[in-house]
Amino acid sequence: MLNQLQHNIWWGQKGNFLEVPTDCPQRDERMGWTGDAQVFVRTAAFNADVNGFFAKWQRDIRDAQGANGAVPPVVPNTGAMDSDNTLNDNSVSDGDPAWSDATIICPWTMYLVYVDKRVLVDNYDVMARYIQHLDDISRPHGLIRSHPNYKGFGGFGDWLSTDTQDAFGTTRKDLIGTAFFAYSARLLGKIARVLDKAADAEKYEKLFEEIKTVFNARFVTPDGLVAGGTQTSYVLALHFDLLPQHLRAVAVDELVRDIKKRNNHISTGFVGSPYIAQVLSDNGRTDVAFDLLHQTDHPSWLYAVTQGATTIWERWDGWTHDKGFQNAGMNSFNHYAYGAIGAWLYAKVAGIELDENAAGYKHIVFKPLLDPTKKLKQARAVLNSVRGEIESDWKIEDSHFSWKIVVPPNTRASVFVPTSDADRVLEGGAIARETLNFIDINDGYAQFEIGAGSYAFSSPVA
Repeated sequence: MLNQLQHNIWWGQKGNFLEVPTDCPQRDERMGWTGDAQVFVRTAAFNADVNGFFAKWQRDIRDAQGANGAVPPVVPNTGAMDSDNTLNDNSVSDGDPAWSDATIICPWTMYLVYVDKRVLVDNYDVMARYIQHLDDISRPHGLIRSHPNYKGFGGFGDWLSTDTQDAFGTTRKDLIGTAFFAYSARLLGKIARVLDKAADAEKYEKLFEEIKTVFNARFVTPDGLVAGGTQTSYVLALHFDLLPQHLRAVAVDELVRDIKKRNNHISTGFVGSPYIAQVLSDNGRTDVAFDLLHQTDHPSWLYAVTQGATTIWERWDGWTHDKGFQNAGMNSFNHYAYGAIGAWLYAKVAGIELDENAAGYKHIVFKPLLDPTKKLKQARAVLNSVRGEIESDWKIEDSHFSWKIVVPPNTRASVFVPTSDADRVLEGGAIARETLNFIDINDGYAQFEIGAGSYAFSSPVA
């Protein structure tokens, strides 16, 4: 089923990445929805070389940007979502939190994957104008990004969340908006560092900290509860690093509590779903992340697979046994947004992750997540990176972990072998710590630093 899920993700990408990243290829929209593109961009870059594709689409974003710096939720701007032309004058408008933030998220991802600074250089002014626009419309409200946009409803919310019949979900729109304002400001600070714009970097880093402070004052209780209590509210607060360290554990516990209350089901929409598995696995709850992954009842990633789907559905409940088809007015069976789980499968489960400080896989982090539920006993991924072919191929048999790794030329890698005993880790049949650069053993992983080549690790696992 997981292989079919991967196939569905890839097939949906093939059907939608034509000229622009469309939402779907089969109904009367077929438009470049920015929200769909930004949540899926990292997964897309695992599946194919999309550097040129997104560089071209970023030019479309430049063309669509309004005089006030706003970016519409659909690029190219067809006008369908901008009937009063507010994005092209100096009135207050916002192209929707998590949607228009593709302006920054997509080029940053392209840089990380392809280490091509041109997309950052060519679009830096666009990104800076966009952040200035968010500041302009949010600062009068205390840096809370909540001003009604051109439609007057404050954004699309956590689109198609299952926690309500309303397509916008119940996660507060001002929370989503403020969280993405902080995230985009932080990313632009990183981009400024890459481009050696130290003064700008300091400005955007300071802005991020300002928004973080406001976020906690408005949306987080002293005990660590996040406003609304939805899965997405906790996911965004954790993934965007908006909580003080001492409250993170509380937020993780609350997120898990909600998932368990729903009998290991997801409730997030387009906004929270791309990050929920990573938030769980990054914060010590890999078990819950795999519970969600293996879930086959609605709503889940595998439910559509059990119903014979060959692409990713727009809605978790596009069809269910008890209700049949969703509203035919908006019910696509080829939308790739929920396929964003692919990035977690490749980077975390298979264990091929990049290093932000050595973009373009100059330094690779191999660290596979083993399934505490013991349902997944092997995973293999091959990535054709800008450095060459990268491979991670692991399996568990009889409590024995074996792992093939391929590191391309002119590349370094940190390898984390799951074990509780570094002395029993072998590479090529020899004791690894005697032939490789052994660093340390922490949190159930023995770390080694290696160079280019093919490696065969093995170790006992509990």
